[in-house]
Amino acid sequence: MAAGAAHHPVLLQEVLEALAVRADGIYVDATFGRGGHAAAILARLGPEGRLYAMDRDPEAIAAAQRFEQDRRFHITRGSFAMLGAMAQAAGIEGRVSGVLLDLGVSSPQLDDARRGFSFLGDGPLDMRMDPEQGLSAADWLNQASEQEIVRVLKVYGEERFARRIARAVLAARQEAPITRTGRLAEIIAAAVPKREPGRHPATRSFQAIRIHVNRELEELETVLPQAVDLLAPGGRLAVISFHSLEDRLVKRFMRRECKGEELPLDLPVTGTSQGRLRLVGKARHAGEAEVQANPRARSAVLRVAERLQ
Repeated sequence: MAAGAAHHPVLLQEVLEALAVRADGIYVDATFGRGGHAAAILARLGPEGRLYAMDRDPEAIAAAQRFEQDRRFHITRGSFAMLGAMAQAAGIEGRVSGVLLDLGVSSPQLDDARRGFSFLGDGPLDMRMDPEQGLSAADWLNQASEQEIVRVLKVYGEERFARRIARAVLAARQEAPITRTGRLAEIIAAAVPKREPGRHPATRSFQAIRIHVNRELEELETVLPQAVDLLAPGGRLAVISFHSLEDRLVKRFMRRECKGEELPLDLPVTGTSQGRLRLVGKARHAGEAEVQANPRARSAVLRVAERLQ
């Protein structure tokens, strides 16, 4: 890990309130990271409580060793899209008191140039949450078509100069493969004619490529219904998002689960079936003091819903 890298669990008190942690409850932290939220949940659990955690980053699994003597704690290496399978193996389906999803990239991942998530320090262009699975950002970027690069930058980064950047990438990789974050940032900066105040021109593109390489939105769509399936009546689902694409997806899912499904017109009854969730409060954001202490909390949004009978 890069020297000085640290992880501050975002919206910690808000998450604990949202989950309403009970001493004898069963909880799932499906995005363990460096264990900040997990440690706080464990501190509120009694001897009969349990915390099941997941993460696909091998460095996160290594960080979980500090809890290995705690019999209340169990961790599984894998994507949270495997949440249902993990719960089935553990025998906790329909018994869970709370599920936490803290989306995005942790500070240690961003601050470690070897992981390739950031343009602030030059490093290998990797960006994979699990560096042992799938194509790296460099692998993808050096073989993707112009049309595919444009689509990814537009859809996942909302980048208005996507076509200019894609053409610059294709021209640059003809000279030599793009394998370093520093070189990609330079290519993007040279291709972008206008700069947003206070934002590096590569910000949106790096976000888009990371989301694509890790299939972040597809995995989120997969895990949300699985999380609801795990919850006991009264159990809580808490999701922290860091950009509008994630938050929009979470917001729409929760609203849909609250509303219920529309019944087929050929049934004797019309209308909608009862939803499985109810919203708990409004979206929560980090306060001024937290943002000052941890600027990355500025974009965090916490949404909470509760499982109905």
